Amino acid sequence: MKRSHLVKIAMIALLSLGSFGIVGGSFFLKKTVSNSSKVQVITDTSRYQEIRQQLWTNNDYIQHFPHDLPSGAENVRVAYSDGLATKESFFQVRLKQSPEKIQELLSQYKNIAKYQYKGGNTNDHVNLHNGVPTTFFYTSDISQESFPPTYEILVLDVKDKGTPGFKWNHGHSYGVAIDSSTSEIVYWAEKW
Repeated sequence: MKRSHLVKIAMIALLSLGSFGIVGGSFFLKKTVSNSSKVQVITDTSRYQEIRQQLWTNNDYIQHFPHDLPSGAENVRVAYSDGLATKESFFQVRLKQSPEKIQELLSQYKNIAKYQYKGGNTNDHVNLHNGVPTTFFYTSDISQESFPPTYEILVLDVKDKGTPGFKWNHGHSYGVAIDSSTSEIVYWAEKW
């Protein structure tokens, strides 16, 4: 009788250790993959056309992006991730234009936006009542994930492709973030 109890205890211990090993190994494997797929921020504006036309595969999500970078645009920053390692991809371009042009774009996009937020990031927005995923501030000059409160985040479209009981597990969203005080616009598209 004692021996059978010892065998059972030994089996439970071995199974527990095996489970911890699998969970721990998965965690470290994920960290390794995540670290190998760093976000690449491109400041060479000549790469914009290559990303827009060749590397970003779904043109429907970036129809609102400028076909060409506007002449006279300042502080142009591009952030792009192909998502090969993480299955999450994004494309973002930030630029500064005249205050008049920014007001025109703000009016245009506010009229067609399905959702609107002030500042924040995708985690903030999706956790609001009836909230949806947006984006992080990948093109920030500092390592900041959130848009300052001066930015209006306008979601032009969002699609939940998650499974029942796990909303937003997969999907896409795209839109613009506009800061009238600095005359900047950020065009963004995300797939996950």
